[in-house]
Amino acid sequence: MATTAAAVWGRAEQQDFRSRVRGCLLGGAVGDALGAGTAKTPGPDGLAKPSAEQTAAPTTTPATAPMLPPTTTSTPTSTPRGTVTAATQMTLFTVDGLIRAQVRRDTGAWHPPTDVHRAHLRWAATQRDWGPDERRKDNGWLAREEWLYARRNPPRACLTGLGDERLGTVDRPKNPDAADAGALVRSAPFGLLVGWEPQLVCQLAVECAAQTHGAPAAMLAAGAFAVTVHGLARGASLEAAVARAVELVAVRPGHEPVTEALGRAVGAVREGVPDAGRVAALGAGGDGAEGQLAAAVYCALVGEDVRHGLRLAVDHDGPSAVTGALTGALLGALHGETALPPAWLAELEGRATVLALADDFSMEMTQGAALHGPKESSPGWLSRYPRA
Repeated sequence: MATTAAAVWGRAEQQDFRSRVRGCLLGGAVGDALGAGTAKTPGPDGLAKPSAEQTAAPTTTPATAPMLPPTTTSTPTSTPRGTVTAATQMTLFTVDGLIRAQVRRDTGAWHPPTDVHRAHLRWAATQRDWGPDERRKDNGWLAREEWLYARRNPPRACLTGLGDERLGTVDRPKNPDAADAGALVRSAPFGLLVGWEPQLVCQLAVECAAQTHGAPAAMLAAGAFAVTVHGLARGASLEAAVARAVELVAVRPGHEPVTEALGRAVGAVREGVPDAGRVAALGAGGDGAEGQLAAAVYCALVGEDVRHGLRLAVDHDGPSAVTGALTGALLGALHGETALPPAWLAELEGRATVLALADDFSMEMTQGAALHGPKESSPGWLSRYPRA
């Protein structure tokens, strides 16, 4: 078998990396669930606790249902505490696509945006089908997870952008006017490619955002978020990671909304005691990608710990699940999995799936040469992540 990554990755480095990967993916999912189902109460404390029942997540959509969500809001249905939204679903498929790209590299087919796009198309199939289609040989293990076949308020641009198989590109993006956070909120996994240079991480995140969200601010916010996670996963401080993200994004056309929003987020740290009003003023109250990114960075910067940062992130009347997911991913990558509140993890929907995928990603990035190669590969690994 080919040599392993042991010469590059010592045991301590592998353990630290796995903890940050777990922290990032679990933290994002916890923040997503907390924001989707937190009961807000007036007063200085802002938040009570995650509600016993969440009311924003519809149940599974049958295969005969239309691809696009209705324009009117239906009556909410009660769902269990800890239920995630489409943000977590799509993030998991982003990870799946990145692992597939590494596996397919042995064949000479090396184009990560295509592999991520195929993964997101598999996610789109979960929004149309009742459950896993066993006839699809490229599903791998993730697309066989039945709990992922529930429709959880996916952004309209994600559904339309993935409604056909054309690959959106930066020069010819899907939905060129889509400026919401739908692409941003699935982009943390790009930052976990710690072996890549940050400018390449930024480029990949931007290219993959273009598959559904073509507005420059939406694409560049995804790139800035990925670079920030990348810095944290490499052990940098959050301040340094944000500064590097601003530096890389600032050379791209249309960067002003994103770089200015991040500048406001960093500056707000020195403006007084953190509160919900400051978070909303940074952009959490709306769905603009740059505002959501700024609010999440601010919450991660001023949070006394993960619990405080996440509570601050979801204490507003805007799309709290988005702000929570972004903040949770940042704090998880910064502090690792053991910093996450155990009680919230215990109730998290799909926790076993998130953990399994996080560990597979960590193993692929650190020990991939021992799992597959041009001449010999693990059949079990190729069954989980087919090259098809």
